[in-house]
Amino acid sequence: MQVHVVPVTAFQQNCSVIWCDATRQAAVVDPGGDLERVLSVVEDNDLELQKILLTHAHIDHAGAARDLAERFQLPIEGPQREDAFWIDQLPAQGAMFGLPAARSFTPDRWLEQGDEVTVGQERLQVLHCPGHTPGHVVFFHPEQRFAIVGDVLFRGSIGRTDFPRGDHDQLVRSIRERLFPLGDDVRFLPGHGPMSTFGEERRSNPFVGDRLFAN
Repeated sequence: MQVHVVPVTAFQQNCSVIWCDATRQAAVVDPGGDLERVLSVVEDNDLELQKILLTHAHIDHAGAARDLAERFQLPIEGPQREDAFWIDQLPAQGAMFGLPAARSFTPDRWLEQGDEVTVGQERLQVLHCPGHTPGHVVFFHPEQRFAIVGDVLFRGSIGRTDFPRGDHDQLVRSIRERLFPLGDDVRFLPGHGPMSTFGEERRSNPFVGDRLFAN
């Protein structure tokens, strides 16, 4: 599986185009905006767009999902259904976060813990990791030891929990009980900023690292 990261919106959110080498079929993960920049990756790599995948429904991750879906008749998969209220509020989120207004939608498929999504011949496991939002999901590719974690975990930090229905304790449990057990060697792409590994964050992250839980 190939991954091309395209930072989008004023928040420099890590939208990504992922694709299967064998079929050239692709998905856009978290299309928050700046669609022409995202679509240039699709064109430059001669890809066939297959679907849209969403980790959660904050506007910088989902703001352009409906526009992209309608433009290419693509299904939207994710997030988990507890984020429905955030999707319904997409038109108002623009004012809340200082971004252009976005249109709401209904995903073609809500995702749950243990589900699987496919991109061509590639398969990614779905992990429900609430806390930043109640319906946040993570996509994990076991063979490549790689995860797309949205705003759950960052290098040296974790997602904000001061938004409606955010829950700090729940977020910490999601990270320590669902992400870290996947293995220290797993590389992850966060929703913003540089990549890291679960091992590095387990050892040194001041919010969820082992030193915090040593006692």
